[in-house]
Amino acid sequence: MAVPKRKTSHARKNKRRSTVWKMDAPNLMKCPNCGEYKTAHRVCRNCGFYNGREVVKKEA
Repeated sequence: MAVPKRKTSHARKNKRRSTVWKMDAPNLMKCPNCGEYKTAHRVCRNCGFYNGREVVKKEA
């Protein structure tokens, strides 16, 4: 069996794991109905439209 010869230091271990925790900002696009920025493939929070249809009723 493969057994490590020496203990892995905290710095080396954390350096290896550093890329796991990186998060990307969500890609924003303009809503074709109202022009407000929204995340892709989600209902627009401003007007309630998705894919050309009104999904959520918004009160005026």
